[in-house]
Amino acid sequence: MSSSTNSLSPRKVSVRVGGAAGDGIASVAETLAKACSRQGLYVYAYNSYQSVIRGGHINMQIRIGAKRVWSQGDQCDFLVALNQDTIIRHAGEVTPGGGIIYNKEKIKLDAATLPKGVSDFGIPSSTIATKFGKSPIMQNTVALGALSFVMNFPFEAVKDVIVSTFKKKGDAVVDANVGAAQAGFDFAKENFKKVEHTWNTSDKKRMFLTGNQAIALGAVAGGCKFYSAYPMTPASGILHWLAPRGAKYGIVVKQCEDEIAAMNMAVGAGHVGARSMTGTSGGGFALMSEAVGLSAMIEAPVVVVNCQRGGPSTGLPTKQEQGDLFQALGASQGDFPKIILAPATVEDAFYSTAEALNLSEIYQCPVILLSDLLLSEHYETIDDLDFTKVKIERGEMVSEGHNGNGNYKRYLSTPSGISPRALPGMAGMMYTAASDEHDEDGVVISDVFTDPAKRIVMMDKRMRKMDTALKNLPDPKLEGPADADLTFITWGSTYSVVRDAIHRLEKEGAKVNHLNIKYLWPFKADAVAKILKSAKKNLIIEANFSGQLEKLIRQETGLSIGNHLRKYDGEPFGPEMVVEKAKALLAGKKDPAMAGR
Repeated sequence: MSSSTNSLSPRKVSVRVGGAAGDGIASVAETLAKACSRQGLYVYAYNSYQSVIRGGHINMQIRIGAKRVWSQGDQCDFLVALNQDTIIRHAGEVTPGGGIIYNKEKIKLDAATLPKGVSDFGIPSSTIATKFGKSPIMQNTVALGALSFVMNFPFEAVKDVIVSTFKKKGDAVVDANVGAAQAGFDFAKENFKKVEHTWNTSDKKRMFLTGNQAIALGAVAGGCKFYSAYPMTPASGILHWLAPRGAKYGIVVKQCEDEIAAMNMAVGAGHVGARSMTGTSGGGFALMSEAVGLSAMIEAPVVVVNCQRGGPSTGLPTKQEQGDLFQALGASQGDFPKIILAPATVEDAFYSTAEALNLSEIYQCPVILLSDLLLSEHYETIDDLDFTKVKIERGEMVSEGHNGNGNYKRYLSTPSGISPRALPGMAGMMYTAASDEHDEDGVVISDVFTDPAKRIVMMDKRMRKMDTALKNLPDPKLEGPADADLTFITWGSTYSVVRDAIHRLEKEGAKVNHLNIKYLWPFKADAVAKILKSAKKNLIIEANFSGQLEKLIRQETGLSIGNHLRKYDGEPFGPEMVVEKAKALLAGKKDPAMAGR
């Protein structure tokens, strides 16, 4: 029995479930996360997993609160250990007032390993579980029930999720799992003291989804009609969501033999007028590169989602990194128009996907949506997405009734760089769309005589799209007080952990603000430079080795960022690391990483 009544401060609560691949970690963690979400609580869940099917070490961290949760946090209040390795790795990260739940018949937790103020919640999981079935996974359900009691969370909410999860498998399976969870709850009630923590539950129903699911929903809302992909972590979730639902929403979904085929199919679909999209990670994007240039040359709209992971080569297939910014900037050969944007949150991933589809058709060029593993794969409770905010804009199209009289110029040089677009099959609108350089009619100029003057006209015409886009895309906005003592700079998913850190710093009286750069190309150099020049101190946060956004800012504005924080070990930033760095800078300490620069 625990030695004293436990208590947690009235803040967000974190639960970590750890074990090996195949131990059923996701089932425990996702059941708890869904139960919390259905109780009107906010949840942020991150799964740190390996690429093996069985073995290795996996842990899933779930952070729960009555207000928006911005990151997975650092420590945990409750640890559910499904093997001995999890005790060794994570017992020391449990906060005072919390506890460790484990199968005491198979796992050992000695006094030296148990942190001060942390309760030992060892339960005879095997003995209890055998009453409800032979599957070893049933022990996890017992642990889930025990967790519900010790963290003072409504058991009925957990039960409801178990019932909805297993109802398709029949009453016997449902009864066994509910019974195992109830037995775990009852054992804990008889032997342990629950924490003194009040859950501010409500009847508010919120969405609980991943960034990839939000991207897929954004594709649906944005009128996507064709999605092609070869499965590649961490982009596979987009394909997994769309594949069984494509027919319902009028989307052709194709799983291709490789990324080259996927990209070429998407370009072809865009060329004939279907709003098209493909998704991959850095390795697959490398294979797509030539066809990205094809899209730009024939001015076919297409959206490419690159869900970044650790590189180079196969790199870290299941780990976090933001290392593909310059890959996106330099995709394919030569100069050509492209738009690159990086959504910052799950909600932003939804709206940005629909926006990317619009931008691809408005500017008739490839649009690259840079997500990353953390954003794409973490689960989060969010407020409802507003589908009415999504407007479909198809850009400048030649009307069906227009008579081209054989004089239609598909690549007409215009002040905006955008030519009126006709779809194949329109009467009087025949044209050539070749991968070689061409004139305004689309006729190739590189076979017999390369006409320098026409080459210049076409190159200038295409690149004017970037000038037009630069004027039309929104400027980045500074969040927080203009006279802040420290300005954070982020892109992509690092936005959220910085929001978490800012909330903590503000509670301690610090005055900080935040510049997140979503539109990475064309780059809003003037707007970014104006903000940076007004900053007293700045700190750029990036999940890569070389500071790719920092380099891009310096390249485009001539300004150097004074301080940086980078992480490239495969795991996402935690708020404590950001807070510690910020406090040091606010206290006047020089960043040793910038010495000699």
